[in-house]
Amino acid sequence: QVHLVESGGGLVQAGGSLRLSCAAAGRSVSSYTMGWFRQVSGKEREFVAGINWNGAITTYADSVKGRFTISRDNAKATMYLQMNNLKPEDTAVYYCAAGLSISFLSRSGLYDYWGQGTQVTVSS
Repeated sequence: QVHLVESGGGLVQAGGSLRLSCAAAGRSVSSYTMGWFRQVSGKEREFVAGINWNGAITTYADSVKGRFTISRDNAKATMYLQMNNLKPEDTAVYYCAAGLSISFLSRSGLYDYWGQGTQVTVSS
């Protein structure tokens, strides 16, 4: 069992930055693939970024590539999403996720554990 808690969301002006954190607790958390997803009310959850167990492999949605950076600190059992040059279309609830043996990091159905979400709002 893995428990995930997101934090760091808030209100920011377009062009600004935020850093989201995902604190993880459980057995062998450092062995898990982890990712960030986001969801707007009335729309399907969409992939944002993913990272493998040691951070050697990262994947980004085209919409955030070059602006967002995913990272993890296994010693602290924490994953991060640095979001720069934020745009109003980035507004959503952001969710942290984790799973084992994930071959396609962008597929939400392959992740086993999810956090409660944190709201990110970007004003124009």
